[in-house]
Amino acid sequence: MALKNYYDVLQIPPTAPADEVKRAFRLQIARYHPDKVQHLGKEFQTMATDRATELTEAYRVLSDEGRRAEYDRTFAESGGHPSAVAASAAPAAAGAQPSAGPAPPSPAAKEAAPQTGPQFKQERASRDEFVRKATVSRVRQALAAVGGDYDETELHGFDMACVPKSKMFGRSKNPRLLGRFVSRLDREAIADAWTDAAKWGDAKKDDVCILLMGTALAPAGELAGEIADQRRKSRGARLTLIPVDARVWDAHMPLDAPAIAKSLMARLKKGA
Repeated sequence: MALKNYYDVLQIPPTAPADEVKRAFRLQIARYHPDKVQHLGKEFQTMATDRATELTEAYRVLSDEGRRAEYDRTFAESGGHPSAVAASAAPAAAGAQPSAGPAPPSPAAKEAAPQTGPQFKQERASRDEFVRKATVSRVRQALAAVGGDYDETELHGFDMACVPKSKMFGRSKNPRLLGRFVSRLDREAIADAWTDAAKWGDAKKDDVCILLMGTALAPAGELAGEIADQRRKSRGARLTLIPVDARVWDAHMPLDAPAIAKSLMARLKKGA
């Protein structure tokens, strides 16, 4: 049975102090709380339960000094983090004679193999994909709940692209809606989303609202500055970009945001 790398599970370094362990656990477990996924399909709910179980076990081990020291020793024997082991074992080793060499791995450690490298990258990618799908699914459900009269289409680079349904007389007042999930929402993410959205239809004729969602956001000032820069560069384009913290559905809502975007975010915030 493979030995789980609990530091990678909580996304913390092996030297992280107890308060950082607690902080990382609380931040991540909140994403998989049953209330956050109760409106999603059973597949997502099962994935969230498995992830929450994994986080809880990692916290149980790393938050206890004794369990953590034993885990570090076993993990090191299987090729894990030597720096963490040295820090954990130092107090117990005070006054002891130096070892003639590394202790041979225990039978259990021989069978244990830390989840690092390509395998762990694949697991992390799977978790990121789960968060992306769950986030976009919540937005689609909220849009339907607020009566958004839209047809969904496809646009390369975006997780969702919606156009107002055609009306018999006149044009819909609602803008086109685009949604994109990014692992980190920063200046670069805003610039990329803005550039890609501007290619959709006639940017100076059609109103387009972009929901740029992420679970790690740069400071608000940085986001606002980049949006202002993009507006200056594409003067005349009818684009609105709304940065959204998908963990709690907080949105940096501009004053001129379309009504459908405000209603959509209020619905998401209410269900958070």
